[in-house]
Amino acid sequence: LTQPVTPELLVSPISQDGDLGSECPEDRGNWTGRLDFLLSCIGYCVGLGKCLLHLGFRVFFLLLAGAFLVPYFIMLAICGIPIFFMELSLGQFSSLGPLAVWKISPLFKGVGMGTILIVSLVAIYYNMIIAYVLFYLFASLTSDLPWQHCGNWWNTDLCLDHHVIKAGNATFPVNVTNTVSPSEEYWSRYVLHIQGSSGIGNPGRIRWNLCLCLLLSWTIVYLCILKGVKSSGKVVYFTATFPYLILVMLLIRGVTLEGAWKGIRFYLTPQFDHLLSSKVWIEAALQIFYSLGVGFGGLLTFASYNTFHQNIYRDTFIVTLGNAITSILAGFAIFSVLGYMSQELGVPVNQVAKAGPGLAFVVYPQAMTMLPLSPFWSFLFFFMLLTLGLDSQFAFMETIVTAVTDEFPYYLRPKKASFSAAICVALFLMGLILTTEGGMYWLVLLDDYSAGFGLMVVVITTCLVVTRVYGMKRFCRDIHMMLGFKPGPYFQACWMVLSPATMMALLVYNIVKYQPSEYGSYRFPAWAEILGILMGVLSCLMIPVGMVVAVVREEGTLWERVQQASRPAMDWGPSLEENRTQSPKPLMVHMRRYGGITSYENTAIEVDREMEEEEEEE
Repeated sequence: LTQPVTPELLVSPISQDGDLGSECPEDRGNWTGRLDFLLSCIGYCVGLGKCLLHLGFRVFFLLLAGAFLVPYFIMLAICGIPIFFMELSLGQFSSLGPLAVWKISPLFKGVGMGTILIVSLVAIYYNMIIAYVLFYLFASLTSDLPWQHCGNWWNTDLCLDHHVIKAGNATFPVNVTNTVSPSEEYWSRYVLHIQGSSGIGNPGRIRWNLCLCLLLSWTIVYLCILKGVKSSGKVVYFTATFPYLILVMLLIRGVTLEGAWKGIRFYLTPQFDHLLSSKVWIEAALQIFYSLGVGFGGLLTFASYNTFHQNIYRDTFIVTLGNAITSILAGFAIFSVLGYMSQELGVPVNQVAKAGPGLAFVVYPQAMTMLPLSPFWSFLFFFMLLTLGLDSQFAFMETIVTAVTDEFPYYLRPKKASFSAAICVALFLMGLILTTEGGMYWLVLLDDYSAGFGLMVVVITTCLVVTRVYGMKRFCRDIHMMLGFKPGPYFQACWMVLSPATMMALLVYNIVKYQPSEYGSYRFPAWAEILGILMGVLSCLMIPVGMVVAVVREEGTLWERVQQASRPAMDWGPSLEENRTQSPKPLMVHMRRYGGITSYENTAIEVDREMEEEEEEE
């Protein structure tokens, strides 16, 4: 009972007799270029929030009131930047993925399990969106876009061509009530073939053209993550930068269109009375929450491949502020085209704009048909969406693969390519239901619930554990080891109070203002709503499940087990021994300082006393 036991994680599979084995796990690697990490983060955040397909796009419509910029940047300062920096710090300090990083407090390892569940569900439907983009990309390789005119087999009598509207407005007004644009019918009746499904309970047949696009998208993702960050880190040099070139081209073309000023004026006209609405502030926080991608594990995973002294403080401000500027820039590109459509169709801008997938696959494709060389602009637009979407998907997949391989380094790291292939195949098979005629209903259900309140619970718990359980002083000391300085009062105040309080208010608001899912005029049945809620609850349940497992593995009374499981694991800290000491102290002394060998209560009390004395001396 008095002899310390070497943790199993420090023993190789070959040597199980208590001594360190002669074989070490394969090196997990690092970024190979100086800009790999920064570009990966930029591509991840911009792709997740700005590819017009995810929740992050809501900012473009809330920016209709120019006053939205005020709560947007306030929420960025309170929640976005601090939580972003916290995730990067955790990943870089430990060089571990979202599961193994919870050596910081094994009692809460369920938070990492919940993160992986959320990311897996998001990766399933996110790649389906990329498949839609591929479908439109291939459809743009023609001299005449297929959604440009009515008269195709998928069109109905309600279809009304915009050329007819424009010609009619020149002579007499055309009644556009109860009419449908060719692009909308192309999306719903040809691409989705949603008329073949009666609802989410009857998805219909598989759309094999969509199935092949989904297969292609998973193939592209696998080839890009084949060698981990060494391959994806090179791909992002193109996928993270080229979209900005296309965005600038679309912006220049948009602002030179007749009527573009209508959309831009609509975009920038301030309505400061909206500042008194709680909805605007909540939506601003939601936009920051989703567009930066906090809580998904991608930021932590990317940072875990950094060198120990990478300046993530500087990178935090570059990525977060760059993400906000991209939002504003994209708003000009979008609304200039919407203003042109408004003038062409003779309708107000707010009747042209449409949130969600309808913007990317209905409104903007319709706008492309009004431009000269429409196939060229359509191809550029969807190629931009493809590169943006792939950046986020790289992050999701790298998060899943890194999390599991860090848990079993001896077995999975040498076989990382095969393991990545197995994950891609499994997620592809689970996503086949999204390729059916009613697949859009399932996609909406996943989008509404997979990363909803469960993700907020994960982020709130992470923030509280780091600041309350692990300790703010410890965490700041860790950052000081990496960067040479401790975070200032701004970050500490946000981590301790402002960020968790804001996110809790956001969580409560989402629960109180809960609305059932819908797609167009279709209302989801009760069983589908329950299934969606269970998806969100399941990720939250991972936290208490992880607590039970951690407590069972300890010894002593229940309270002693909880205390022992909440302390950092023996091998918590920097991965390289030269980084584990702030001064020329022995390795084990430094490990004890961060929790150490706390198998018994008397040892734990002694370590706590030592830490208190050191803090008083400082």
